[in-house]
Amino acid sequence: MFEYMGDRITKAIKNIRGLGKITENNINDAMKEIRMALLEADVNYNVVKEFVAKVKEKALGEEVARSLKPDELFIKIVKDELVNLLGGDYIPLDTSKNFEVIMLCGLQGSGKTTTCGKLANLLRKKFKRKPLLIAGDIYRPAAIEQLKEIGLSLNIPVFVSDKKDVLQIVKDGLNYAHDNNYDYVIIDTAGRLQIDEELMQELKDIESNVKLDEILLVIDAMMGQDAINVITGFNDSLKLTGCILTKMDGDTKGGVALSLRHLTNVPIKFVGDSEKMDGLSEFYPVRMAERILDMGDILSIAEKVEDVISESDAKEQALKMKKGTFDLEDFLKSLKQIKKLGPLENIIKMLPQARNMGLNNVEIDPKDMAHVEAIILSMTPYERKHPECLKASRKQRIAKGSGRNVEEVNRLLKQFEMMKDMMKMMSNGKMKMPF
Repeated sequence: MFEYMGDRITKAIKNIRGLGKITENNINDAMKEIRMALLEADVNYNVVKEFVAKVKEKALGEEVARSLKPDELFIKIVKDELVNLLGGDYIPLDTSKNFEVIMLCGLQGSGKTTTCGKLANLLRKKFKRKPLLIAGDIYRPAAIEQLKEIGLSLNIPVFVSDKKDVLQIVKDGLNYAHDNNYDYVIIDTAGRLQIDEELMQELKDIESNVKLDEILLVIDAMMGQDAINVITGFNDSLKLTGCILTKMDGDTKGGVALSLRHLTNVPIKFVGDSEKMDGLSEFYPVRMAERILDMGDILSIAEKVEDVISESDAKEQALKMKKGTFDLEDFLKSLKQIKKLGPLENIIKMLPQARNMGLNNVEIDPKDMAHVEAIILSMTPYERKHPECLKASRKQRIAKGSGRNVEEVNRLLKQFEMMKDMMKMMSNGKMKMPF
């Protein structure tokens, strides 16, 4: 997502760096490159035209002319305008009331039913809510079974009815939620291959007869500029409170994210960034702009880490690293926590300058981590605490027990010692991070 576009934009910005003064002549090439990058990413032509005009106007303004570092100010201008395109301020999901109801709508194939499960999972984990899913898609074959399977995998209940009136199913589901103390209801609705009157009337009936706190449109980010027409079509009939972009982890150009808010005024609230049930992230315009410009997304990494590593564990590990007492037992515990973060390459991509350092194409085989885990588990508790005791005979036993070879055991021990030394230096302030 955004990688090719981001590379083009950052390359254009690099050409500005080092200039003592920004003029219309030396900025034209950079703006042409940025314009082409946005157009090729499927950003709406009028949006691109306005974006380029605003950046150019501000870059040639008096503030930049007087600045001692005009190149840095230019980068800030580009970032600020990207943030504006993406929606400006972060608009969170409404979680302020004791009982809330969300209706998800969208075209068939957008990932709506799966997103219901992802959203329920996020509400339970992050906001400590007790969600209930209502199966309101009675037309698509196996839609109800799909939602039931998702609910079962997450241990989240699904309200199902054999009635043929969707509005009545929703009302019965809400009564069930009240009676059983569920505090956040998510309604899955039917989709169509295209917008039609029958679909919209069913959704409008629910909106008119049920108190909805949010109406979220689920839309496939790979649709390109057609997505704008779909959003406009739904928004003309319903009072959309937000949008969820799915499949943002795929080979999408990302242009819809940059066009959507500007053209429809519907905020993006979430993006689907993996196929797993925890693959739904809140949408922060500032963080997304920083990712596009290869500035990293440290806050999102921190949030992911907070979900799997407690504050007390983090402090304990940091203290051990500082003292140099971090052992292989601690390393094994860290490995197990890291695995819960999801694919490690997705985390690496969020680091500042990841694309510049070629880390965006890093592929990490989960088997490699499993091999490391097997080697450590083949050690005795004493050996994990005192790896310096590992001589040839012990290493041979560990290699045999883990199904690996002695060279791999030696490599792990060497890398572990190097990591320990580096962490200790960083903790003592003797080594600076490269960003």
